Formats: sequence, structure tokens, C-alpha cells
Amino acid sequence: MLQFVVDELRPNEIERIVAFLEKSCKKSELDNLFWLYLPDDLLTPVQYQHKDCKPFCAGIEVTEDKVIFEMLIRSRSRLRCNCISYATDQQRQFILNFVDTVLKEAEILV
Repeated sequence: MLQFVVDELRPNEIERIVAFLEKSCKKSELDNLFWLYLPDDLLTPVQYQHKDCKPFCAGIEVTEDKVIFEMLIRSRSRLRCNCISYATDQQRQFILNFVDTVLKEAEILV
């Protein structure tokens, strides 16, 4: 799995990150898992055509001392389809920009 990991975080930093993710992302049914939805203009042609597979998102997992940003673009309505794939360059940049925003909002990067 391709992912971007921010580790060695303190408990208070994790709390601030979770608070920001709760405002900015969709919380999963699973504890400490969030969904970052991708805007339609970043979807690949196949993803855009697969209207039944929308919405598309990247997973964000929060553990005791790290945050894991997945680079796999998933469908929220299907587990397997050819529209599920690793992030394109533009999608990856969108996720990495979001990482920067999370860290700034959580006052980890100032």
C-alpha cells in the first residue's frame, strides 16, 4: 500500500489532528478512520464515468502516535472495480496539500 505517514506524534497533537479531521472529513464506521473525498475535477476519466461507484476518497487512519494518509483512491460504494486505483499525480498532490493543511491546523507545522 502506498501511503504518506506522519509519525512520532504526541497525544495532544493526535487530539488536534482528530479534531480537525472530524470537521473536514467523513468519519468512518471504524474508530480512527476518516475519508477524504476527492472533487470531481480530480477524478480520472474512468472514475468520472463510474457514477455508481461515487464518491471517491482516500483513507486516513489515526493511531496512537501517527497518521496514515493512503494514496489509494477508493470507491465508497464498491470494494472492487477497475476505477479504484492509486492516486494520479494531481490526486496525490491534493492529498499532500491536505496533509500540509492538517499539520498547520493542528499547529504541528508552523
